[in-house]
Amino acid sequence: MIIVFILYLVATIGVAWWYSRGAKTNADYVIGGKKFGGAALALSERATAESAWLLLGLTGHAYTEGIGAIWVALGCVLGILFIWQVMAKRLRQETEKTGVMTVSGLIAKRFPGAEKNISIISSLIIIFFFLFYIAAQFSGAGLVLHKTFGLDPLWGVIIGSVVVIGYCIMGGFIAVVVTDILQAILMIFTLVIFPIIALLLAEANNIHIIQSIETAAPTNLSLTEGKTGMAAVLFILSGLSWAFGYTGQPQLLTRMMAIRNEKDVNKAKWVATTWTVLAYTGAILIGLFGIAFVQEGFLNHEQSSLASDAEKILPVMVTTLVNPIIAGFLLSGVISAMMSTASSELTVSASSLSEDIIGKLRKVMADDRKSLLLNKILTLIIGAAAFILAITLSKTVYGLVSYAWSGIGSSFGPAILLILFWKKISRSGIYASLITGTSMTIIWDVFFEAATGISERLASFVLAFIMAVLFSFIFPEKKY
Repeated sequence: MIIVFILYLVATIGVAWWYSRGAKTNADYVIGGKKFGGAALALSERATAESAWLLLGLTGHAYTEGIGAIWVALGCVLGILFIWQVMAKRLRQETEKTGVMTVSGLIAKRFPGAEKNISIISSLIIIFFFLFYIAAQFSGAGLVLHKTFGLDPLWGVIIGSVVVIGYCIMGGFIAVVVTDILQAILMIFTLVIFPIIALLLAEANNIHIIQSIETAAPTNLSLTEGKTGMAAVLFILSGLSWAFGYTGQPQLLTRMMAIRNEKDVNKAKWVATTWTVLAYTGAILIGLFGIAFVQEGFLNHEQSSLASDAEKILPVMVTTLVNPIIAGFLLSGVISAMMSTASSELTVSASSLSEDIIGKLRKVMADDRKSLLLNKILTLIIGAAAFILAITLSKTVYGLVSYAWSGIGSSFGPAILLILFWKKISRSGIYASLITGTSMTIIWDVFFEAATGISERLASFVLAFIMAVLFSFIFPEKKY
């Protein structure tokens, strides 16, 4: 396993270095200079979106909740289908028309005279929540390397963060996309092949999966985890609410902004859709199969570990049940998920800070070479800050991603949707979306989620959307 994993790291760094030689301008570093086709960007978007949260968080969620976790998976699939089937074409057209390189810039460009304020506010929101998101990926790397090789979690976090920060600095968007393609293939290999392996092992050892899952806990086969009435409705809505966040994630939407033409958009949407359905089916099955294998005593020596941290179920099953060489490939897919997401968020955060804050505050435009150097320095600084968060925060990967997902999605989702599909959105509506989405995520998470049973993902998005529309009517743009 160690040999396979080291080969994977070497291959990732090698591919990033080779292609980073093409990142010669700041536009190449920030958005790839329109050099990628639809299929490549679709795989990059999928690898970016499905982080440690999918391979550790969702598999652990399914292991804990049983088939009730299907609502979270369904919410994510619906969100992915929506951004690719409905938003992708419009985003590419807007990028072509405005020439902007970031989501913050796309929003700001719509409102002359307010560009600086909108860019600065939106960029600060991105950087704040992305620090938690990147920290979740570094933390996930530490968890997997600790469980697989017995490595101290701190060293696991160090290895993951150093590799990711290193290849981001080398080539920016170009290096991230080419490594994402490799990582998307490894991830789908893990999420498709391992459930098949687990199913064959269950058959060979006479494990009756459905019966074993029900024996472990009757609620495992309940779509609402045994809840009824309004509690069941809120449980389902909480899972489905993951869909909202996809509409506002800059690290995903920039892939659509970078697509060269409409033909590539059509190709990309079907690559993304196929990958998504396979991946989410695999993640849910891994968690459910994990319940059966624990119930039948195949993972007895790990039961206490899993009781304290269900997110270890995938690495525990892989290291226990399959040949070490195959396990090395499968676990490389898990690490791939974390690296692809962290790298994309690092480049988006750095470019938001350089293009949308520092760039707007400059009195004199910097030349391309200095802008490129600044982006690389900021990548290093943001990566270091996320590393510090990763080793100090105690939240689970699922919890960290849920919080960051809600904050980003609720702030930007309503704003971007209304810019793309509603002509009467005003700058006041944009401010309302950004401020409400951010503040309500923080407030709802601390004070209301546990008491109401309504997730911050649902509450903050709906409130931000309502406020954006309301403020657009109260304070319309003068031209209307």
